[in-house]
Amino acid sequence: MEAADYEVLSVREQLFHERVRECIISTLLFATLYILCHIALTHFKKPAEFTTVDDEDATVNKIALELCTFTLAVSLGAVLLLPFSIISNEVLLSLPRNYYIQWLNGSLIHGLWNLVFLFSNLSLIFLMPFAYFFTESEGFAGSRKGVLGRVYETVVMLMLLTLLVLGMVWVASAIVDNNKASRESLYDFWEYYLPYLYSCISFLGVLLLLVCTPLGLARMFSVTGKLLVKPRLLEDLEEQLYCSAFEEAALTRRICNPTSCWLPLDMELLHRQVLALQTQRVLLEKRRKASAWQRNLGYPLAMLCLLVLTGLSVLIVAIHILELLIDEAAMPRGIQDASLGQVSFSKLGSFGAVIQVVLIFYLMVSSVVGFYSSPLFRGLRPRWHDTAMTQLIGNCVCLLVLSSALPVFSRTLGLTRFDLLGDFGRFNWLGNFYIVFLYNAAFAGLTTLCLVKTFTAAVRAELIRAFGLDRLPLPVSGFPRTSKKAQHQ
Repeated sequence: MEAADYEVLSVREQLFHERVRECIISTLLFATLYILCHIALTHFKKPAEFTTVDDEDATVNKIALELCTFTLAVSLGAVLLLPFSIISNEVLLSLPRNYYIQWLNGSLIHGLWNLVFLFSNLSLIFLMPFAYFFTESEGFAGSRKGVLGRVYETVVMLMLLTLLVLGMVWVASAIVDNNKASRESLYDFWEYYLPYLYSCISFLGVLLLLVCTPLGLARMFSVTGKLLVKPRLLEDLEEQLYCSAFEEAALTRRICNPTSCWLPLDMELLHRQVLALQTQRVLLEKRRKASAWQRNLGYPLAMLCLLVLTGLSVLIVAIHILELLIDEAAMPRGIQDASLGQVSFSKLGSFGAVIQVVLIFYLMVSSVVGFYSSPLFRGLRPRWHDTAMTQLIGNCVCLLVLSSALPVFSRTLGLTRFDLLGDFGRFNWLGNFYIVFLYNAAFAGLTTLCLVKTFTAAVRAELIRAFGLDRLPLPVSGFPRTSKKAQHQ
């Protein structure tokens, strides 16, 4: 063999080893996420659904739980996708010739983006509908009972749903873009149809983030206040403990003497209320035993950090709005080749990249808080060891829609300069200036409005309580009118 042949074989062997190494790294990362998500879901699932007398129902629920675990792992991977890419770029920029990080390259990052896109499509379009129909199916009438009969019914329902969605997307494409070439492109299922359908789903996810994130940013202050111990000037734990103990004693007395009340009592409800009060009392006891550092330093620092992160997010979006009016390069775009380690995506270098990662995680947490705080999705909130399987499926679908739209959401708002890789940058609406500009303006306006309303309402409520106006028989906003009977007492 000639030297040129040996060189070609060496290059092919090197490419083969690189692909194997990327597959191993991707498998290890996904396995780690899968284990973490499985542990989380086992703490929220309802144990009664997996220990039923009917082994068939238990088997169906176990299969559905594994599909939910896969979907939740993909959601977590979509959340970590953009931060991992930004950090990888800064690491390669700081240590370009380090031997121990040669595995971290643009090919690996690009492959992870493609895998997340593929698994997101697979979960949203096939796995989650299959899991829902599988748990609700009973088998066709006259067929043999068992898991296989349920599988047949689920596959038929899934095929009918696929045909329905195919027709709806084809009609929507014909209405929006009345072009023969665009309609014919939908016949190519993998190359055009799935990306187009995922583009529609991603657009809905970005709109959902637009609504939930400002609401979550305003709710983060109250949620953090419930988790941390406030200074003694802001809350009286002794009074809360006394009220909790008094309510628990009253409920216990009612349970012990059910004949003392002429109304029928729901004993199961009373027992649940007693358990909830006992849990609340234990938490209050722990908060009362908190140190002075936690009480006087932890709460103010947490509130200050939330205020700084929220203000910084709004400031970056406002600057990005000005950049959109001046520079066309500020528009989000997609690239096919990930050239990492060439230039930093932040003007502040590594420090700016860390700020970008922190802001992305903060906005994702805020969007989840806002999602579960909204009146429309409040009933979907999972409960500890008391979440039905259909509710778990709904939570996994919603979290996947939110998390898969996070890279597009972050790039559209200008939180990072890292361009979208793979099929994430193929969405048609990303190139529309008016959509991107109005989206940024709406986010800045809604966030500012929610924050102003939250802070002014809190200050107004504290002033009303301080001056004793809540005791007056006037319809003060935020307080119910005191009855005449209560006034005489």
